[in-house]
Amino acid sequence: MDTGLKGRSVIVAGSSEGMGRSAAEAFAAEGAKVAICARTKAKIEAAADEIRKRHKAEVYAAALDVTDAEGVKKFVAAVAEKFGGVDVCVTNAAGPPSRNFFTASADDWRKAFEMNFLSTVHFAREVIPWMQKKRWGRLVTITSVSVKQPIPDLILSNAVRAGVVGLVKSMANEFGKDGITVNNVGPGYTATERLKSLAATRALAAGLKPEDMYEKWSADTPLKRIAQPEEVADAIVFLASERASYITGQTLLVDGGSYRGL
Repeated sequence: MDTGLKGRSVIVAGSSEGMGRSAAEAFAAEGAKVAICARTKAKIEAAADEIRKRHKAEVYAAALDVTDAEGVKKFVAAVAEKFGGVDVCVTNAAGPPSRNFFTASADDWRKAFEMNFLSTVHFAREVIPWMQKKRWGRLVTITSVSVKQPIPDLILSNAVRAGVVGLVKSMANEFGKDGITVNNVGPGYTATERLKSLAATRALAAGLKPEDMYEKWSADTPLKRIAQPEEVADAIVFLASERASYITGQTLLVDGGSYRGL
């Protein structure tokens, strides 16, 4: 399938590991020019080196805190200068810590909002003007199945990520006339470092082993397994491709059927 992404300029945030890293790899495999960022300089540069070697791709990497609006502005400007603009932007950030309502502090709420909502705003402000110039663009956010089905003890994620879906819908309505699509990907339980941490926390609280949590999550999923980051990346690439040209304002769940709603 021709995705139409060869030669496109693509930004993938939070891409030193996990789903962001897999998405960056997938875009590079399609022949795109890829810009990646994460907070730790050594990790993001190592990821860039591996992607270059594996896919012979043009990769730009920089250390960046996605909650820093000025840092995001400088990063996008550098990408646009190097690659001649920005065609695709995938926003991604570390998920909030596990909390219930009364254990979540005011600072927890502020950090979750800045990391998982405002980071998308920062990137959208900077990349959309470049997309408007070409009258073509793709903005894809990564959230969670929690935007459709709240997850116990993840109240920060449940609340803040749902706000991202409202933002996606609003931007899809506003910028569709410019040839820009805006969509969201909502992963279910996926084999990442975050899931490993969540498994350890929940196992400790329940007096179980982390492996027991993985088995439980797999059993609760119709496909009876945990997703791999590459499977989420495939959905992201599809939404960014020419093949998804008439899809906008949507949330595509990559959850193995975990969401039981219609």
